[in-house]
Amino acid sequence: MSEISPEPPQPSSPPPDDAVPAPALPDPSRRKRIWRIVGLAGMIVFIAGCAIAVTVFLGFNIGIDGLLLGSVAALLPVPVLIGCFMWLDRYEPEPVGYLAFCFAWGAFVATGTALVVNTYASYFFEGWGLSDSLVATLVAPFIEETMKTLGPVLLLWRRRREWSGITDGIVYCGLSAIGFAMVENILYLGGHGYAASNEQYGPASGAQQLFLIFIVRILFTGFAHPLFTSMAGVGLGVAARAADRPVRYLAPISGLLVAMMLHGTWNLLPSLVVATGEPIVLLYGYLGLMIPVFFGTVGFAIWLRGWEGRLTERTLPAYVRAGWLSPPEVATLSSLGRRHSARRWAKRVAGDPGLKAMKGFQFSATKLALLRDGIDRGLYAKIGSAQVEEAALLAQISAERSVFVGRDPQTPQARWDGERYHITFPDGVSRPIEAPATPVVPIPITSYYR
Repeated sequence: MSEISPEPPQPSSPPPDDAVPAPALPDPSRRKRIWRIVGLAGMIVFIAGCAIAVTVFLGFNIGIDGLLLGSVAALLPVPVLIGCFMWLDRYEPEPVGYLAFCFAWGAFVATGTALVVNTYASYFFEGWGLSDSLVATLVAPFIEETMKTLGPVLLLWRRRREWSGITDGIVYCGLSAIGFAMVENILYLGGHGYAASNEQYGPASGAQQLFLIFIVRILFTGFAHPLFTSMAGVGLGVAARAADRPVRYLAPISGLLVAMMLHGTWNLLPSLVVATGEPIVLLYGYLGLMIPVFFGTVGFAIWLRGWEGRLTERTLPAYVRAGWLSPPEVATLSSLGRRHSARRWAKRVAGDPGLKAMKGFQFSATKLALLRDGIDRGLYAKIGSAQVEEAALLAQISAERSVFVGRDPQTPQARWDGERYHITFPDGVSRPIEAPATPVVPIPITSYYR
């Protein structure tokens, strides 16, 4: 375990006055920033190109009316689904840019690739005399789940420190799947729904068919794509917090295979209905397989939601013993309810700046817990860079704390030194006070911290 408060390096002795100045070397950090900007610009151009190609493809195949009506209908559930995934990630919300990247990747890159592969697969299967349903059962699950997961994989590769665990994997893969489902729904709602019926029977029939498909695909099965790809997200989340190299590779592969199997099984149900002539097969598959898997995954995700709060309880006591944090501060981080209460208190004593500082304090403390857990797990090959990040987070926590600490007129001035409190009494004298042996809200039992 590395030092919690690393000492800054001592400056070297100054060079003599007549020393020849060293030639200026190129700044590696500047070169790195340039390449990062170039890479970001290239990714934006690539995704934008895929978006244009997908839009043109849809407009050409289902018409402008179908594209517009399908887009409006497909967009309706998107805020609700995104809100559900954001609700899971409240302890340490992920950067908006990364979430937008995953959503755009699923909507345009994954969808565009799947459209091309599935279309050519249908062409070849038809030439071989095979049923087109085999494409939906064998090809579509493979290419769609692979492409939906590839965006979060790239993010894990380039920004592994932004991954706190399985919850982040579910969120990133879920956003990618929501983007994919949105564009796919445009094709079904606007094409198979409105455009197909409008061409044969008129606009009224097209609107009716669109409404019926909306009920089936959005209200009853709108969770399907996020559910499938969340399995791959679990594998990526496990890999993000694993120090063993085999686990880093096997966990994502296992999660992706489970996603493909679920997707393939779901696509197989309509084929079984056609083969057996029994529509009830679809109901059995929906109630017997998809619903239990859905509620099981939701329950697992809710349990995981509090993982980062529980992590602070396990990890941050080391900083309590070192005097960086006090027991009440760690206690307020252990649940979302306590965090909300702390924010209300900060706003009461320091106004809106206090509320903002308390939010920053909570996020920084959560990042510190994740960093310390990563150091203890051996996730960082360069321990020095982790120590620098640790020192920066501790400095940030101290700065954010200074905005609201000491502002409550009902609370005496106090300082925690890692073992006891130093409280300033009304006579102006500071006296050391032992931490209580029994819980005092929000101070938990001291033995937990020692």
